[in-house]
Amino acid sequence: MNYEIKGGNLPVLLCRLNAGEEMMCEGGSMSWMDDEIEMQTEGGGVGKVLGRLFTGEKLFRNRYIARRPGEIAFASSFPGSIRAVEVTPDKPVIAQKGAFLASCGNIEVSVFFQKRLKSAFFGGEGFLMQKYSGSGLVFLETDGSAVEYDIPAGDRKIVDTGYLAAMDGTCTIDTVAVKGAKNIFFGGEGVFNTVINGPGHIILQTMPIQKTAMTLYGHMPHPSSD
Repeated sequence: MNYEIKGGNLPVLLCRLNAGEEMMCEGGSMSWMDDEIEMQTEGGGVGKVLGRLFTGEKLFRNRYIARRPGEIAFASSFPGSIRAVEVTPDKPVIAQKGAFLASCGNIEVSVFFQKRLKSAFFGGEGFLMQKYSGSGLVFLETDGSAVEYDIPAGDRKIVDTGYLAAMDGTCTIDTVAVKGAKNIFFGGEGVFNTVINGPGHIILQTMPIQKTAMTLYGHMPHPSSD
């Protein structure tokens, strides 16, 4: 399988499949494809369906199989970036809810529970994320531009709420309180920040959709109460 990401900040993933190759995506994610490619809808077991329900994903996924060589395209659902992330048996990947665009290879998707309750409730990344394990490529959407870092063992990165898109399974998440009452009330950064501990690779995003929505809402005209 050969792929290309085009479109700048309004990206699309173009995948050229050879006969017999296949890709998985969420229902409704396919944008266009050649006639040589066939779709099969799959739900999986009850556990997988419930896991998707908990993380806000669609209950069914589509498998696209190339009967002959052909192209299939997956466009991003929000202005941002598409990143190809390699998953190996010894390097699973954890990503935010809604980041999954498509995958190829033997990729298993499961629910990732944050072990530390303080991180889950106050870190802003959510109690439930998604874990990708197995062997293959996962294509993830990020909100805005993607910025990547390698965090060595013993080091950490402090991130504002919502800016973490994905991380290696070797990383762990914690929270840290913003110090000082003046910083909390007037600094505009909230009470807690997310802390990502190494070792591992992380992908940050520059325009979290939740913050973008709130910014746009603040500029919208609101009906008067009269």
